[in-house]
Amino acid sequence: MSPALQNITLAGGCFWCTEAVFDRVRGVTDVQSGYANGAVVAPTYEQVCTGETGHAEVVRISFDPAQIGVREILEIFFATHDPTTRNRQGNDVGTQYRSGIYYTEPAHRQVAEDLLRELEQGGQFGRPVVTELQELTNYWPAEDYHQDYFAKHPGQGYCAYVVGPKVEKFRKTFASHLKPGA
Repeated sequence: MSPALQNITLAGGCFWCTEAVFDRVRGVTDVQSGYANGAVVAPTYEQVCTGETGHAEVVRISFDPAQIGVREILEIFFATHDPTTRNRQGNDVGTQYRSGIYYTEPAHRQVAEDLLRELEQGGQFGRPVVTELQELTNYWPAEDYHQDYFAKHPGQGYCAYVVGPKVEKFRKTFASHLKPGA
C-alpha cells in the first residue's frame, strides 16, 4: 500500500509556468494554482497583482511519496526558475512573483533547509539564493481561468515564449521524472 498523498506549495514566479512544469512530473497527482502567505482572505488575481495583499502566486502540488520525494520536487523547482531574483521572474516583477517554499510538514521544511544550504554552499547559481522558506498560511485557489492555463492556451504569447521553454527545459533536464505521454 502506498503512503498517503502529500502536499507542498511552491512560488516560482508566474503560477502558469510552475503549474505547467509540475503537471508533467511523474508522481505528482494534482497541481493547483493559487495565492499564499498574504494578509487578505480570499484574494482575487487583481488584488494580488497590486502587490498590496502580500500573497505570492503559488502552486499547491499533491504527490505520491512512493513515486517522488520532496527533495526531487525541490530539485525540479530550483532548476526551472531563478531563485536568485527577489520579487521577480524575467519580466514578471512584484512581490507576488517571489521565490518561495511553503510547507505544512516539518519534514518538508527540513528537506528544504538542507537543500537551500547545499545550494548556497555550492554556489551553483553564482548569486545568493533568495527563496523564502515559510510555513504555509492563508492559501486560496486562484480563479478557475488560471487553472491548467498552459494546457488550455499553449499558443497564447506568454505561454509560447515563457511557459513553453520552461516546460522544454524540464523535459530535457528531468526526462526520468516525466509522466508517460507528457
